[in-house]
Amino acid sequence: MQDYLILRELDEPISRADLDAAAEKSGEALEALRDEGVDIRWVDSEVLTNDDGDVTGTFCHYQAESEDAVREHADRAGLPATRIDRQGEPLAGED
Repeated sequence: MQDYLILRELDEPISRADLDAAAEKSGEALEALRDEGVDIRWVDSEVLTNDDGDVTGTFCHYQAESEDAVREHADRAGLPATRIDRQGEPLAGED
């Protein structure tokens, strides 16, 4: 499997409750894909917010057999996939 980073930019900010509902749909889509033999796994996500605390997007880390698998997951879950890239070597942060 490859590591992919996905930027999900939202057209309009959403609430945390809406984000939780989207996460549930994402989990259902992942389970369905795996049941079909697609090798895909969600690793983690970083939530982007505006000054009001509304969610404006996410950066998601997935492991998948292909970029097509990541796109299929986004389509089934009804999530944007603004940009999908393979994860490169991380940079070290401050100690």
